[in-house]
Amino acid sequence: MGPDREVSPWNIANLLTMLRILMVPVFMWMFLQEGTAMRVGATAVFVLAALTDKLDGHLARSRGLITNLGKILDPIADKALVIAALLLLSVDGLVPWWVTIVIIVRELGITVLRFFMIRREVMAASRGGKLKATLQMVFIVGMLVPWHALLPGMLATFLSVTATVLMYLAVAVTVWTGVQYMLDAVRISREHR
Repeated sequence: MGPDREVSPWNIANLLTMLRILMVPVFMWMFLQEGTAMRVGATAVFVLAALTDKLDGHLARSRGLITNLGKILDPIADKALVIAALLLLSVDGLVPWWVTIVIIVRELGITVLRFFMIRREVMAASRGGKLKATLQMVFIVGMLVPWHALLPGMLATFLSVTATVLMYLAVAVTVWTGVQYMLDAVRISREHR
């Protein structure tokens, strides 16, 4: 695609992002229903939504479909999915409230920071940020799956404990990358005085 040709915001990458946003209330509704089947269904919707994040980003970059609309919608879709899942898991008693609060404050705080820093320099997602996102998604899926209803005792306990360990690891990486973004913002601000 030539550099002078404008990319339509109504492209496959942006449509996948919009689909992800629409999947959030479906996921929430299914999570709030009774029964193992609905919880498994909610987990499947969450996983599908998380996979669309990887796919829409790949399509946007590989096919030259990056648009301003996509740059706005993609982080909104990501945050909506993660925040909805964390709030529901905390209400259900599966994730401690302090974990949810730490992750939400970091996610929203860094989003606002990146927005304000854009006048000086775009703060791209770091490798640590990508690791953080992956750990968050994996631990959330681990918490969403009703292991004890699906598997025998010891295996279910092992998978539940593994999800808990991943949760604490995700919190540590979430805080560490948040501090890293703040340090980068200070450095960028000093360079652009």
